[in-house]
Amino acid sequence: MTESFPGATALTVLDVYDWVAPDGVRGGSAHVHLASTEGYLVLAGHGRLQTLGAGGYAETELRPGDCLWFTPGIIHRLVNDGGLRLLVVMQNAGLPEAGDAVLTFPPEVLADPVAYARAAALPAGGADEALAEAARRRRDLAIEGYLALRDRVAADGAAALDGFFAAAVRLVAGRAPQWRQRWQAGAFGAAAATGGQLDKIAGGDAGYLAAGVLRRIARPSGAPGYGMCGRLTGYDAAAAANSVRS
Repeated sequence: MTESFPGATALTVLDVYDWVAPDGVRGGSAHVHLASTEGYLVLAGHGRLQTLGAGGYAETELRPGDCLWFTPGIIHRLVNDGGLRLLVVMQNAGLPEAGDAVLTFPPEVLADPVAYARAAALPAGGADEALAEAARRRRDLAIEGYLALRDRVAADGAAALDGFFAAAVRLVAGRAPQWRQRWQAGAFGAAAATGGQLDKIAGGDAGYLAAGVLRRIARPSGAPGYGMCGRLTGYDAAAAANSVRS
């Protein structure tokens, strides 16, 4: 478990898009996670988190110092009211990147895996301008589906989400074996390692402590990537080049 953050989480700095969406609101794409809890710590700026879930629609204000998190099944959309920057902690590092996050595209796109993959993809190795345009188109399509879904929830209650959730699961069901492998090597492996340490403590064995290390990741030097919600500065634990035994 040397190539992960504590608990096999992922750590990212997120500068939320300030692009104007089809409804006149600035912010990112709406989406849902199927197997990972996500946490936000607001670093700067202000904005809102719009959510759809079992309790219907809600909007939560975001200010510096605020911390919140949501579990799988909460559809969420970040709104940038001015300079919104977050520290994002993601459970099950690797699963969201492997497709755990499903965008709220219109039903006809969700029903067609090929159409979904085409709509969600960004051009590989493209120029920054092309990447930004593709990310914006993806965001706008997700907001189109999200706004229609939000209207259905307002009219019919949370049961209106059932169709979206079923479509999201169908879309990614074939990836479950790969996700299980990632979970076993990541979060499950980290928990098992803690169990082993507790066994040693219970047995009075301090020898494992001599193998402790300090790891450091240098500040990323490349341009932030284009994510679903904004520009991403990822801190890749596998890139921790400096390991100092302490």
